[in-house]
Amino acid sequence: MNIRKKIYDIIGPGYLEDDGAWSQLYHMSMSAVIAVSIVPLMFREHSTLFWYCDIIPALIFVIDYILRWITADYELKKGWMSFVIYPFTFMAIIDMLSILPTIHLLSPTFKAARITRLLRILRVVKFIRYYEPLEIIMAVIKRQGRILWTVFSLAAFYIFITALIMFNAEEDINPSTGEYLFHTFFDAIYWSACTLTTVGYGDIYPVSQIGRFISMISAFVGVAIVALPSGIITAGYLDELKAKREQKMARKISKQQKQNQIEEPYEEMD
Repeated sequence: MNIRKKIYDIIGPGYLEDDGAWSQLYHMSMSAVIAVSIVPLMFREHSTLFWYCDIIPALIFVIDYILRWITADYELKKGWMSFVIYPFTFMAIIDMLSILPTIHLLSPTFKAARITRLLRILRVVKFIRYYEPLEIIMAVIKRQGRILWTVFSLAAFYIFITALIMFNAEEDINPSTGEYLFHTFFDAIYWSACTLTTVGYGDIYPVSQIGRFISMISAFVGVAIVALPSGIITAGYLDELKAKREQKMARKISKQQKQNQIEEPYEEMD
């Protein structure tokens, strides 16, 4: 087994299953590094400690990025083209964008890099590699992508139609403000989205009878539309868990069979 294959076995996509002690240690360590790297985002203050909490994890992310790039052929299984394709994969882009904010810390004169400081938040996405529930959710979204896209398209269409109806129906002056309920069509979109998701902040609410009637219908329909993706993701999540259990069982059986094949010749010799 060559060195690159050994590296891939450690940093590969497996999540604390039967991947060996080094793989488990690597996954847990990277999770801890990601957690440390986002600590400065929870404070307004700047300190030397927070500086190190950004620099050191970023350097580790660079090493991790390089290791994943040089072992991309094992991950993508497309031969030498894997090394060309890898930088454009979703997680590779997230890795690169999460590293960019450190350019500002290393070179404060690079003013354009100030914008990239907000990209530190993308480091949270890196947890997908090391936190199994998130990994399963992403697999479900990828597998059920077409169905979910249809549901979200339906929700977006419903938000637009409801906003359009309410924008033209709610023409009464709000007695508490002395102005129209919706100043712009975007206000109607905002109200429709909040109603659809049953959030109901209360900052925008209908004052006419017809507006309240439309709001009631929108809320009832919104519950049904919001429940659709929840049911799809839940069912897919359970299917993924079942598939993972079956894979684990199959690996254990295969491993046991190989072990028995190795032990049988020694038993015959005895």
